[in-house]
Amino acid sequence: MSDAIEMVKVRVLPDGRMAREDAARYLGLGSKTLAMWALQGKGPRSVKVGGRVFYFREVLDGFVRGDPATSL
Repeated sequence: MSDAIEMVKVRVLPDGRMAREDAARYLGLGSKTLAMWALQGKGPRSVKVGGRVFYFREVLDGFVRGDPATSL
């Protein structure tokens, strides 16, 4: 068995934002899953900039850890 960690390539903007597609890849999910979670009022917090949805890396990390402050 290999205990290797799979590296995932995502685009992170200088301020730590990721587009929904990159955030989904970072979490190992589909972008539609994040979109549906947002409609249902759950999942990681996001921000809208110019009509596009972004997620901050630190928010995604907190969401994975179960930090309630990072969820909707």
